[in-house]
Amino acid sequence: MEIKSAAYLISSPSHEKCPQKNLPEYAFIGRSNVGKSSLINMITGQKNLAKTSGTPGKTQLINYFEISSTKSKNGPKESWWLVDLPGYGYAKRSLKDRRRWEQMIEGYLRKRSQLTQLMVLIDSRHEPQKIDLAFINQLGAWQVPFVLVFTKSDKEKPKVVERNVEAFFKAMRETWQFLPRYFVTSAEKKIGRDELLGFIAACNDEIKGLTPQ
Repeated sequence: MEIKSAAYLISSPSHEKCPQKNLPEYAFIGRSNVGKSSLINMITGQKNLAKTSGTPGKTQLINYFEISSTKSKNGPKESWWLVDLPGYGYAKRSLKDRRRWEQMIEGYLRKRSQLTQLMVLIDSRHEPQKIDLAFINQLGAWQVPFVLVFTKSDKEKPKVVERNVEAFFKAMRETWQFLPRYFVTSAEKKIGRDELLGFIAACNDEIKGLTPQ
């Protein structure tokens, strides 16, 4: 897949006010400071599409970006949405803010019919975190389709990243019979970009009833 254009569209305070055009939709979510904005910028090939910040809880609305891509260099263009969701685990915010965000995220995940796949970002530098596992278990209860995206793989030795990924899936096996697909990425070194875009292209094909190439 080649990204031809990526543009900010709208920020919505709830799923009811999200765009109604019926396009495939790929949402990104993770704990605060997991590297979500940097990953989105890396995937789209635009440095400042999603605003990066060292302040936890910077993303407070459901942010939409309209993407135009082709499967090959001169292939036909197709459009899809990339959605930047507020993070979870923002302990420094007020209880009122946290509850509002939780309701906004739950409403989007459970009621947004256009959602094709949720990309759950996990920091590959750390051992399994209870908050990530709890969130994923909630997704299972809600029957939300998701894949795991391990971020910041360039910030640790490969063996440490591999060990943390294995430990995460070991923890998941306590409650999951089937494990989700996963990707190991680095926004700085563009690791995993082709694999993620290929996955999105395959999902788009499946939606259109085509056989992925």
